[in-house]
Amino acid sequence: MNLGAGGVVIATIVIIGMSAFFVAAEFALLAAKRHRLEDDALTSRAARAALRNASELSILLAGSQLGITVATLALGAITKPAVHDWLAPLLEGVGLPTVTADVIAFVLALFVVTFLHLVIGEMAPKSWAIAHPELSATMLAIPMRGFLIVTKPILVALNTTANWLLLRVGVRAVNSVSAAQSADSLRHLVQHSENAGALDIEYSTRLAAAIAMQSTAISALVAPGAPVTMVSPRARMRDVREATQATGHLRVLVADSGPSTRPGQARILGMVHVRDTLASPPEAPVSSILRPVLRLPAEQSIHESLAQMRRGGSHIAVVTDGSRALGVVTLSDVVRGLTEVGRPSVP
Repeated sequence: MNLGAGGVVIATIVIIGMSAFFVAAEFALLAAKRHRLEDDALTSRAARAALRNASELSILLAGSQLGITVATLALGAITKPAVHDWLAPLLEGVGLPTVTADVIAFVLALFVVTFLHLVIGEMAPKSWAIAHPELSATMLAIPMRGFLIVTKPILVALNTTANWLLLRVGVRAVNSVSAAQSADSLRHLVQHSENAGALDIEYSTRLAAAIAMQSTAISALVAPGAPVTMVSPRARMRDVREATQATGHLRVLVADSGPSTRPGQARILGMVHVRDTLASPPEAPVSSILRPVLRLPAEQSIHESLAQMRRGGSHIAVVTDGSRALGVVTLSDVVRGLTEVGRPSVP
């Protein structure tokens, strides 16, 4: 097929543009943050299309690779022979033998096509997509979605074959973009940034504490075997006041055990605040002002526990392991403990 010089130039531009489109679509979706696309999806059809593409990652990658491969073959079939045919006569015209001119023209044509494809068709769009991931993912989402719909039967067949081959070597393919980072990887990142001088110690400690809140169980703040001040359900208002004077605790647990015992050995019924006893006679029973006490599962994270305490307005909570009480934590314990559990321990 003879396209002529103008036709070859136009075809080359179209082919390189097609390659750039598929490369940018692939890297944009891999680099884009899903939560930002979800925010834009409320008002943008293109962002919704990008989210659908993100949920079919393996199909999108198959489509991108198919498009890039077709573009590469098209350049080899159209642009390379044309460049070779243009260069060979020029080289012969400067006195080179026909065979030598043909070989040099072949090498130069291959270099020109490879340069155009790699630099303009791959490296430039890849850099743009990585620099502006959400913008490029949104801009390219709708046309890429259309391409996926048209070629889906071919892509599914290719993707199924690739996944089958991966399973044979013990690798399981994924079909969606995951932007989540594990607590350990974030902790390592904070420590590395501090060591490299990118974060000062105070700021890195705060970041590490925030990470620790997500991954450390609330039971880490419970001192093993520590005694807890309690009063009996038959106690009087004066007993609560005396317990407060002795311990400094404004909130006192009510349990069917002694005044100072381990939580695991008592059945905690609730709590009373010493403030509520001030309006009652000293001999009035505490059962009349008994409040429920918050119970937190031992495996629950500090972050979730703190949020639960704040939602319920609770300044004290009992940490439980099933039906057994492990100990008591207060809001001040949680805040104070964050500094201790939040420090990265990376060698």
